Amino acid sequence: MDDIDYAAARFVEARSTAQGLADYPGRLPESLDAAYRVQQKAIAGWGDRVVGWKVGRIQPHLVGSLGAERFIGPVFAQTVTKASATNYFPAFLGGVAVFEAEVMISAAADAPTDKQDWTAQEASALVAAMNVGIEIAGSPLASINELGSLVTIAGFGNNNGLFVGPEILDWRERDWQNLICMVRIGGEVIAEASAAAVPGGPLEAFAFALGEAARQGRAIRRGDIVSTGAITGMHVVTIGQRCVATFGGVGDIDCEVIPAVAQPHAERGCAR
Repeated sequence: MDDIDYAAARFVEARSTAQGLADYPGRLPESLDAAYRVQQKAIAGWGDRVVGWKVGRIQPHLVGSLGAERFIGPVFAQTVTKASATNYFPAFLGGVAVFEAEVMISAAADAPTDKQDWTAQEASALVAAMNVGIEIAGSPLASINELGSLVTIAGFGNNNGLFVGPEILDWRERDWQNLICMVRIGGEVIAEASAAAVPGGPLEAFAFALGEAARQGRAIRRGDIVSTGAITGMHVVTIGQRCVATFGGVGDIDCEVIPAVAQPHAERGCAR
């Protein structure tokens, strides 16, 4: 078993058993290609259907060497939930859990499989709806954020699901500076920012996801959801905490952090 296969298999095993990983399994990936190869192998090994992508930012000091500012990670069918009055945010024991308030975009049609470069204007024509939501970021690998963006890509993009909240009905006319998000954890306000904090705004992130998914051979399809990036930043949370994101004029999403449970991947069907 080579480094790519070994790392992917260990990520799948750890996610399946909900057990933490003390260290990255094997040698660290040294390129975007290697990191995405681990991710693709892990997607195939996990088996659940990919129904979207999270968009994250490459760490600033790596942008020049990697030649990219963003990355994508898979969102699986069984981890997407419509937000309700109280939402249960799973955290891996021995791993890391990160609460991220985001704008989410669903695709109105299948994207061309051969189009790898999109403008925000082109991407806007493929938007079915925009919603506020929470990315359930997290990994069994506790050090995933410290080890850098390539490890984040390899480890399922550090995504463990989405809570999809209220729809942003006026997104075509909205100035993203006017969509203010406030995050409270344990009753304390810890961050506040506008959706314009996402570089270029949500449509730029959606455009990137359209192109990168096609490059990875998994072009976005009708109904897929793209979580466009953390508005107020990445907030590490622990089991038992209550986390609330308030999106001014749109709605609130209230979460309680609970232990993740084992999810036998063999019963999950076929990957896309």
